[in-house]
Amino acid sequence: MSDLNTIIFGLVLIGGAVGGAAVLTWFERRLLGIWQDRLGPNRLGPFGILQVLADMLKLLSKDDWVPPFADKVVFVFAPTAIVVAMLLGFAVVPFSPDLMIIDINIGLLFFLGMTSLAVYSVLLGGLASNNKYALLGGLRSAAQMVSYEVFMGLSLMGVVMLSGSFSLRDIVEAQSDMWFFIPQFLGLYVFLIAGIAESHRLPFDLPEAEHELTAGFHTEYGGMKFAMFMLGEYLGLMLISCMIVTLFFGGWLGPWLPPVVWFFLKVFIVICFFILLRCAIPRPRYDQLMSLGWKYMLPLALLNLLVTGAIALSMEG
Repeated sequence: MSDLNTIIFGLVLIGGAVGGAAVLTWFERRLLGIWQDRLGPNRLGPFGILQVLADMLKLLSKDDWVPPFADKVVFVFAPTAIVVAMLLGFAVVPFSPDLMIIDINIGLLFFLGMTSLAVYSVLLGGLASNNKYALLGGLRSAAQMVSYEVFMGLSLMGVVMLSGSFSLRDIVEAQSDMWFFIPQFLGLYVFLIAGIAESHRLPFDLPEAEHELTAGFHTEYGGMKFAMFMLGEYLGLMLISCMIVTLFFGGWLGPWLPPVVWFFLKVFIVICFFILLRCAIPRPRYDQLMSLGWKYMLPLALLNLLVTGAIALSMEG
């Protein structure tokens, strides 16, 4: 694409991602309601779709309050950081062979870098709030995200070996014969668990843990600042779903339908899986979550790396 088309597509992508995250708040409640045999939002508009607008108006009309005991500059910056980091992550996602903002040969590393930056948002939010509950939530988040970043990165090395590239376009094209979820089922499992932990989705929303830490790192946040934290969480859910489709389920590849339709159809199915997972699995204790990572996810990621490397070397020989 030309520079002008790239800028236009980037603006459309930002608007679509933010709008999609807003609609996702309604869709999640509706899908959970269906799953749990209840209605969910159903008062405002057809199927309750205008509940999204009502929530936005409520958040916009709240006072933009900063606690007098907080570090004001960092307190305001923290919710912005996670939104910016998640939006930047979409820059390397290939929606179709010709529909992406930029195709770089380190696209996968760029994605991992953006997800790593998101930890600063919740950590700084907890620290700047000058609140013990918020600080504990921030520290939990730092430990959880830094730990699961290790497993997330290791789980993708098998994909890199099979495709021979860090470019996301090359990784998708390498799946033309067989999607990587078959030879890399262990990598997919580890990446899926790590993605849930990275995006703070239930059942791994322990940094927020309202039953233990009030609301965790955003205890002191309200109004649009709180909305930005929630926006970052839903953007993270969408980004992780896009990466799962790109890395393991063939991206835009598929018969009959246009490539971009295949991509978004797969992403929609993955998002539905994440949402239904929320109401199917109970939240573990924090020590159980960390033990799961270091005692089980790390050995599985290393085993997948070892087996994939051995098979790749034997095929070359």
